[in-house]
Amino acid sequence: MRKLSTMNENWKFVKTAVDAVSAAAAEGEAVSLPHTWNAIDGQDGGNDYHRGTCWYVKEFTKPDKKDSDRVYIEFLGAAMTADVYFNGENVCHHEGGYSTFRIDITEKLQDNNLLVVSLDNADNTTVYPQKADFTFYGGLYRNVNMIIVPETHFALDYCGTPGIKVTPVVNLDAKIATVTVEAWVTGSAPAVDFTVNGETITTPVEHEHAMAVFTIENVHLWDGVEDPYLYTAQAALESGDKISTRFGCREFKIDPQKGFFLNGRSYLLRGVSRHQDFKGVGNALTLEHHKKDMEIIKELGATTLRLAHYQHAQEFYDLCDENGLIVWAEIPYITMHMKDGHANTLSQMEELIVQNYNHPSIICWGLSNEITAASPVNEDLLENHHLLNDLCHKLDATRPTTMANVFMLEIDSPILEIPDINSYNLYFGWYLGDLEQNDEFFDEYHEKYPDRAIGFSEYGADANPKYQSTTPEKGDYTETYQAVYHEHMLKMIEERPWLWATHVWNLFDFAADGRDEGGKHGENQKGLVTIDRKTKKDAFYLYKAAWNKKDAFVHLCGSRYVDRAEDVTEVKVYSNQPAVTLFVDGKEAETKEGRIVFTFSIPIAGEHKVEAKAGDCTDTISIRKVAEPNDDYIFVKRAPVTNWFDADELDPECFSINDKLADIKANPQAGAIIDQMMAKGASERGDVADAVKDNPALQRMMGRMTLVSLLKQGGADEESIKQLNRILQGIKK
Repeated sequence: MRKLSTMNENWKFVKTAVDAVSAAAAEGEAVSLPHTWNAIDGQDGGNDYHRGTCWYVKEFTKPDKKDSDRVYIEFLGAAMTADVYFNGENVCHHEGGYSTFRIDITEKLQDNNLLVVSLDNADNTTVYPQKADFTFYGGLYRNVNMIIVPETHFALDYCGTPGIKVTPVVNLDAKIATVTVEAWVTGSAPAVDFTVNGETITTPVEHEHAMAVFTIENVHLWDGVEDPYLYTAQAALESGDKISTRFGCREFKIDPQKGFFLNGRSYLLRGVSRHQDFKGVGNALTLEHHKKDMEIIKELGATTLRLAHYQHAQEFYDLCDENGLIVWAEIPYITMHMKDGHANTLSQMEELIVQNYNHPSIICWGLSNEITAASPVNEDLLENHHLLNDLCHKLDATRPTTMANVFMLEIDSPILEIPDINSYNLYFGWYLGDLEQNDEFFDEYHEKYPDRAIGFSEYGADANPKYQSTTPEKGDYTETYQAVYHEHMLKMIEERPWLWATHVWNLFDFAADGRDEGGKHGENQKGLVTIDRKTKKDAFYLYKAAWNKKDAFVHLCGSRYVDRAEDVTEVKVYSNQPAVTLFVDGKEAETKEGRIVFTFSIPIAGEHKVEAKAGDCTDTISIRKVAEPNDDYIFVKRAPVTNWFDADELDPECFSINDKLADIKANPQAGAIIDQMMAKGASERGDVADAVKDNPALQRMMGRMTLVSLLKQGGADEESIKQLNRILQGIKK
């Protein structure tokens, strides 16, 4: 009989020690698991963020067991590099902070036992991640368990394996699923009893492996959020060891022209990405944290999740199975390729697939994320991706591989030919460029490569809910601009159903130790919900209006934008209902019919109660007229934006700063002026000029941008921009 018990209580945390002996002798701090030493310093953006080696110590007595039983200690997540000492001996070295690993301690058990774990999240050149826009927490941040099994038992030693593997193949026309169940055995066993859907098949063990094939008639499909039905497969040995796993029977395919199909029908994958951390607790999440996140995802109405940028907790993959979410799973091979990191990418991928193979929610394996952001596309990087891609197909013939590519990567790069499907991370309209460039990018890609499946793996804009604006603009960190940004992106996505999957970056704000911006320290604020899960930003309700078909609702935007200096203010409503009526101080103002976004203009004087009604749904905000804008709503104190170039009479037959850089440079006379301007800038900023000169993708991207947006982002003063505009207006197109 298998026995599993948690070992989460009565640990001692030691921040600094020379070795395992000194760690055991140190006074330390009493802690319970899950625990990370970066719960606070990894989220506040300060200089005290601790990356290095820390220690965990636990004493325990010998468990009650039979003489022939085997005893394992199971670590579900130990970040990032672990060395485990048991009764004074180093019994394990594990590299990778997000996967399960186990240690057989049977032969070393004593009446009283000492377990010491060294964990290191410091910089190195071999273990991923090392460079990325999120906090690299350290600690025993998931459960530690003790597993006692008979001498002959299902395998526990290989890559954190569950010991059982289920491969269902569905015939939709016949309504039949052929289910292959495999198990691996340690010790001497004649046979394994497999049970699926009430049927038991006994098969012999050969070379520590057994397999049975079941046929399920009138199969009940795992059918996404509508009906995520799960079967259970069980394997049993005569020794008494027994294991089980849930699985789902589903068929999917990805069509470059039509997008994602689930069980024979078009099924739009529209959703969000998720990082696994929470305010004040870091990544040491409990089951309740995971359940809370799933509740918010279900409210949003998402059909897909990108679980970035590493292996997430088994509890959350289970929740995805139970709730019908389609999942992209990946390893932390991110931002920067390390020539000494090949082995680690392969071991982390092997653990990811072996441990998560049975989850029906997972439909693809992510090879890397933005890996060319800080590394050139060279032979070593390409070889690493070929090795990963081959490993994925060897371990799992049922799922495609994918990548999340940085926007600067040329669409004809050879790295795009390696995975089965691709996606891009684009931030036009936030970090650089204009919103329309997202549309142009995908249209160009789809036209050039109609036989390649392409998705949208990241897009977003940072927003601090306390910042508001009547005239939102890129880079102002307002909740208002984030909503405008996502309104454009939602429309762009809906007009391109061939995008195989789209994922907002991010569902929740998350810790990024290197950030200090937008009025907060140590946070990436692109989330639709704050890191403490207490505040849903307005953009959250935009997607809820588009995706949640079940729960009728209406949401009035701008509840945090109370003080308004304008005489006539815009009131925006998001709803999944077909009509919205606005009331001001109890009097009906206007009714509008439409879809998702409803915009009203109302005059204001004094204080007002504004109410929106859609069917039986209502929402209310309070606003008041003020003489001057409230400075608390503004991140950067700056003069009002004056679009002086829009007010000027521009000759449309001549060039202006409103034209795209590529169009201007295509004209010899106008291009010479721009080249002269850039040459002057290059002499002043040589490093930036070299970066542009050596990056064709960046040149292409800049060519799509209007000259005025480039000049503004480069910090050009207003008078210089005006002068350049006057010169261009003298050149005929």
